[in-house]
Amino acid sequence: MLRIQTRIAVPLAAILLAAGAAAHAADGPTVYEQCVACHGRNGASTEPAIPIIGGYSSKYIVESLRAFKKKIRACSETSIPTGPKKGTKTDMCRISNELSDADAEAVAKHLAAQKFVRARQPFDAAKAKRGEPVYKLRCQKCHEDNGASSDEDNGILAGQWTGYVRDQLVAFRTGKRPIDDKMKQRLDRVSKDEEELLVHFFASQQ
Repeated sequence: MLRIQTRIAVPLAAILLAAGAAAHAADGPTVYEQCVACHGRNGASTEPAIPIIGGYSSKYIVESLRAFKKKIRACSETSIPTGPKKGTKTDMCRISNELSDADAEAVAKHLAAQKFVRARQPFDAAKAKRGEPVYKLRCQKCHEDNGASSDEDNGILAGQWTGYVRDQLVAFRTGKRPIDDKMKQRLDRVSKDEEELLVHFFASQQ
């Protein structure tokens, strides 16, 4: 009888543990609530210096959070633009440190399921037109569909805030943000004037 009870107790304990883990599993929308004040509802930021992240691939978001957590990517201090903590300072290193691996995975899946909402912002149409051939030559292979695709687990550029795009280009060029060899080789062939044309081209994707 004792053997039978033991055999029953072991799977029962496993079931109870699994149920407890499921009950405490990270919930993406709940985890993301702490991000809304900066990145907007469903990742649709309305702040030019803060990226729109809804629609990014799950892998890209998880890797970005890990890079911030390990301080591989520089963490610029930002004033929280809305909500109860409006005006206080924070940065992505602090935010990512507060997230467990499960939290990061959950929030990444939540954001990947959202639609990327393109920024409505001014751009120079003439520069955007001249930027298209630069995009096709230097960027299209990895940032497909005029920069709108997330299939290659890269950031979405079409309709991204111009201020943020400019900041990231500076970060790549100055070494404040890691850049792989393939992208570095391509970016090194883009002049400062061509870079500005690309910024307007991506801004024109509205």
